[in-house]
Amino acid sequence: MPAGSRPPSAERTAGRSRARRPGQVSLARALSKLGFASRAQAVELVRAGRVRVGGRVERNPARAVVPERALLTVDRDPVVRAPSLTIAFHKPRGCVTTRSDEQGRPTIYDHLQDLPTRLVPVGRLDLASSGLLLLTNDTRLADWLADPANRLPRVYVVSVRGRLPEDAEQRLCAGIEDRGERLAASQAVVRKRSGRESHLLVTLEEGRNREVRRLCAAIGHEVTRLKRVAYGGIALGDLRPGAWRTIAAQELRRAFPGAPLDRVPARRQPAG
Repeated sequence: MPAGSRPPSAERTAGRSRARRPGQVSLARALSKLGFASRAQAVELVRAGRVRVGGRVERNPARAVVPERALLTVDRDPVVRAPSLTIAFHKPRGCVTTRSDEQGRPTIYDHLQDLPTRLVPVGRLDLASSGLLLLTNDTRLADWLADPANRLPRVYVVSVRGRLPEDAEQRLCAGIEDRGERLAASQAVVRKRSGRESHLLVTLEEGRNREVRRLCAAIGHEVTRLKRVAYGGIALGDLRPGAWRTIAAQELRRAFPGAPLDRVPARRQPAG
């Protein structure tokens, strides 16, 4: 393999399809977009001969299909797009934002076992962070919510060790260069200063990996607690840790003007 190249994914090595037309995706991705399985699970289902396209067994996960039009079945049962569902979840500290963890740590899905459909998180909160996490089965909406170009504000309540300097707010908003990335808060408000601990509200509009912690470290203060309390127009409110609530379409439209919320559920597929 040439130096610097990425190892091919299971889906890409499973077989090559012809150039795709607009609206087409790989069969594995189609099953994921329809909320039936994760991409990796879909690859295994296809390879095992359990998936049919138009009544015929298909073993190539890279086969190009249009999710809303392809007649897909798994074990001869029709694959039907689940109704659109987006939730607000209060992620507790001490769990990771993944479906499974190689180290055996608790995951957010340990708290979400009663969901009626498979949801994916919009971004992440790290192990030690808590607060508002949005999850949805609408992949187009998830991509829009996570796109830095939309500049959706993420608001965090932050505690740091020690007394913050008087110019902390200006320094956090002025930003830093760290590991080749430009990091900056769009707003920072100090709420308390003391020799032992300081509290502040930090607003980001891009949400890079561990951005609040890296910004605070750059001005000499370690974050001891971090809690996201708002994402765009959705607030955490009084939702308790580990609990979730459904976000209705009307609330989503108010909270995220311009978001792609026009998804039409796929028609029921006939069994192969």
